[in-house]
Amino acid sequence: MPIHWMQRATRACVALLALAVLPGAASAKDTPEKPTLTMAVGGLPGLYYLPVLTAQQLGYFKDEGLNVTLEDFAGGSKALEAVVGGSADVGAGAFEHTLFMQAKGQHYRAFALMGRAPQIVIGVVKAKADQIKSLADFKGAKVGVSAPGSSTDLVLTVALRKAGVQRSDISAIGVGSGATVLAAVGSGQIDALSNVDPMMTKLTRSGAIKVLVDTRTVKGTREVFGGTMPAATLYAPETFIQKNPKTTQALANAIVRANHWLQTASDADLLKMVPQAYLLGDPALYLEAFHNVRDAYSPDGLMPADGPETSLRALSSFDTRLDPKKIDLGATYTNDFATRAAAQLK
Repeated sequence: MPIHWMQRATRACVALLALAVLPGAASAKDTPEKPTLTMAVGGLPGLYYLPVLTAQQLGYFKDEGLNVTLEDFAGGSKALEAVVGGSADVGAGAFEHTLFMQAKGQHYRAFALMGRAPQIVIGVVKAKADQIKSLADFKGAKVGVSAPGSSTDLVLTVALRKAGVQRSDISAIGVGSGATVLAAVGSGQIDALSNVDPMMTKLTRSGAIKVLVDTRTVKGTREVFGGTMPAATLYAPETFIQKNPKTTQALANAIVRANHWLQTASDADLLKMVPQAYLLGDPALYLEAFHNVRDAYSPDGLMPADGPETSLRALSSFDTRLDPKKIDLGATYTNDFATRAAAQLK
């Protein structure tokens, strides 16, 4: 009997040790300082934020010991307001928000890259296609963006400036990034649109819009910006990162794992993961949109070497709030957390 008891105890210890080294299992020393937190997202139904949705749906946040509440907003600028206001702990939004915040004297840092291309498409609605044939024809146009000041607005402004049209020459109208986009196009509320997938694929497929600019691929992005334009990131106030390094690492682990999953996920895997409400009643369309943007997802969560400089150059070209000489790019991002996260997946 004593021998059997010892054998059972030994087997139990071995089982516990095996459990401790399973992927995603956190040791006591890695327990997040803030296991329950809120993340502000600038348009969760959009494919722009698919890594966040993936991490939540597949339980990657939970695997890291986190209970993350996702608060969804109409655009990245609204999500940033939630983080600045304190109603959200971290944000999921475009990298450029960290640049603008530093220009205001507030220090925010991106710590996991989700998108290496903006995934934003600029197009003209069918009824106006004869009048607006290029970006140079946008003067006086009513252009829909997810929210004024968000990444869809900023990419639009950069592209227009390159074509000789100033932001003040158009009227930007917030139309969200979900079904409200369809209503805006269908009602004639807007002449053109700068937005993300799956909406842009749906509108293109139906012939409702004609695409003029496409940054859903790295190649298309380089044509517009002359380099890698970092897009969706996880970012947080510098104070949050300093106070909660284990929590920040856990968030990075989950997102980099989601990035990795998206590189090879099958169509069936994707449809099983994405909530029905986000499929727009057309799974085939959603899959088409996903394949249109797949190249834009970061494979490892790391900020490309030329990314921050490209972003600063593009944004400061039109926005006087950004003086390149006064921006410390090294303080707007860190690859430390993503590097550790990526190493765990090898």
